[in-house]
Amino acid sequence: MAIVDQLVQALQEESDAVDDLVADLPAEAWATATPAEGWTIAHQIGHLHWTDQVSLLSIVDPAGFQELAASAMTNPLGFVDEAAEVEAAKAPAELLADWRKTRAKLAGALMAVPDGTKLTWFGPPMSAASMATARLMESWAHGLDIADALGVPHSVGDRIKNVVHLGIRTRNFAYMVNGLEAPAEEFRFEITAPSGELWTWGPEEATNIVRGPAVDFCELITQRRNIADLALEVIGDDAKQWASIAQAFAGPPGGGREPAANDLGGEHV
Repeated sequence: MAIVDQLVQALQEESDAVDDLVADLPAEAWATATPAEGWTIAHQIGHLHWTDQVSLLSIVDPAGFQELAASAMTNPLGFVDEAAEVEAAKAPAELLADWRKTRAKLAGALMAVPDGTKLTWFGPPMSAASMATARLMESWAHGLDIADALGVPHSVGDRIKNVVHLGIRTRNFAYMVNGLEAPAEEFRFEITAPSGELWTWGPEEATNIVRGPAVDFCELITQRRNIADLALEVIGDDAKQWASIAQAFAGPPGGGREPAANDLGGEHV
């Protein structure tokens, strides 16, 4: 199976896991507040639907996407919230049906993107594989917000290896958006999969090391948990600095979240 097809399959599985969280909720439960300040479950699903729509537009109508992006940049710090608000105003059944249709179209469109094609986005252009991975990351992160709001377990399949990989690939991006110079030395990452398999990246001789459970690592790089609440071992000054700013999502630096005992909400990403 081609890498894009594998990633799209993982994205579909993650989206289905989020869908399972909300499919049987009564309409009034969609107004439940989530850890993202000001966002209900409806906002979370609305954001996923809107971003899937925009991703699809980038593939099938690049010129249309560029117009939308230019319009969004007139309100760079608020357009995400505005779009989520519009989607959240829909009846829950309508929003869920719309999201299901859009994400199915996006899956087909991603698998049909010719090799070597770069897709326009709000940041640098990206490949179909990168877009599928970014959508997987967001689906997992917003699914976690919904699971937390409902007080139920979150999806923990080994497909989150793709989210871990994205977090590692975006190491230097985190420094850049924070106005910092990335260290020249590579880090060593030793991450334990939900299945128990050990995933590794980077040289064994590295002096900066991050190790621990994959779920905790994903919670770090999506800024869903404070580092103080995670079972991650971070060795080396550079690695510790990175862990304090890590983010796998595009845009300006996220605000992160307070430790669990003092969690006041966080960014919408």
